[in-house]
Amino acid sequence: MTGAPEPPAAALTVAQALAWAQAQSLDRLDAQLLLGHLLQQGRGWLIAHDDQPLPAAMALAFAEGCQRRVAGEPLAYVLGEREFHGLTLQVSPAVLVPRPDTETLVDWALELLPTLATARPRVIDLGTGSGAIALAVAHRHPTASVIATDLSPDALAVARTNAQRLGLPVAFAEGAWWAAVPADARYHLVLSNPPYIAGDDAHLPALRHEPLLALTPGGDGLGALRVIVAGAPPHLAPGGWLLLEHGWDQADAVATLLRDAGFEQINTRRDIAQRPRCTGGRWPGA
Repeated sequence: MTGAPEPPAAALTVAQALAWAQAQSLDRLDAQLLLGHLLQQGRGWLIAHDDQPLPAAMALAFAEGCQRRVAGEPLAYVLGEREFHGLTLQVSPAVLVPRPDTETLVDWALELLPTLATARPRVIDLGTGSGAIALAVAHRHPTASVIATDLSPDALAVARTNAQRLGLPVAFAEGAWWAAVPADARYHLVLSNPPYIAGDDAHLPALRHEPLLALTPGGDGLGALRVIVAGAPPHLAPGGWLLLEHGWDQADAVATLLRDAGFEQINTRRDIAQRPRCTGGRWPGA
């Protein structure tokens, strides 16, 4: 939308602002969410008060946000937040935008946690990004001892901020996959949504605003998944579980990795669109 005209800075109503955004080819829902966020009001309020005048500064902020969105920037970055599993998380271009598909991984983890032979299960989220998975687990299963890791210090800063704001006692460690934790650390549940998009995937250009390191490991997209599976056995308590998010066409490959590493009870869960999205297995033992 480079070169698009700005809306007037004064005497602009809610209805006029939304009409201007639509004329710039912005999706109406996105425009409503953006304006509602600025006004701290819901969509119903916008409809009922469409003749409400906007302060000049807010009109300009709305125009800027619209321009960023039309240029392809994710709405979550424009708003600075995203809802995930009932939590409002702050997000920035340092982290992936949490997806609803990843809630499949959290739901599976929450099903398993009460079945583990411990009252205080140790849980680790490898490659936490915004902290979405770790924080959702800590929120819904407060007796769990949760640690979250990431290679990116900027991502960890976002995750720590979210944990502090939400008052959730998650610990954090910096490093690549298993290198972030001591060699003798053992966990009852390991979770990860690692980069898994193939390096030549045609969808990557559309995701240019998100951190490439968190999207793809290059090659066939399985590199990070291989590292996590290979390094998991020494870090799992007997009977512990490893659950992994992956691409819709990678379930068989991930299941094979788990099987070859010695995991049992291997299973795959489907996302909200009924695509194979998460595969996991149980480490042998009591």
